[in-house]
Amino acid sequence: MVKKKEDEIPEWVTDEIQNAKFKKPEELKKQGYILEFYYEDNKLDAQLYDAVEDGRHIVTMDVAKDIKMDDLLKGEVYEFVFDQHKAPLSKKVSEFLEKEKEIDMKAIYQFNLKSLELLDVGSSGESAADDSEED
Repeated sequence: MVKKKEDEIPEWVTDEIQNAKFKKPEELKKQGYILEFYYEDNKLDAQLYDAVEDGRHIVTMDVAKDIKMDDLLKGEVYEFVFDQHKAPLSKKVSEFLEKEKEIDMKAIYQFNLKSLELLDVGSSGESAADDSEED
């Protein structure tokens, strides 16, 4: 039996990930809703209807200081305006993660929430047709 620690990631991989160089951010606008708040870290998890570049629908965003998280509501539909920062990983690191850890990761992403707007979705006040009026 091999005495290799399977959970351990080599130092050269962690060094590259921790020192990743982010490119110029891309501003995105996407609709979705808030799943969770992380007040101590000034972050939130958002479920987006349209996936970000790497295919995820759930992302953790750093919240701008001028946004008061106490004023935000979980489960309500918002339009999020955020910067997507991308730091590509080397082919060597990507191949290691895929082969050794079964993680398909070609880049590291960071999301910075700049603004958001609560959308008035489906509040027209109409109710479903009454099916109880059968003759």
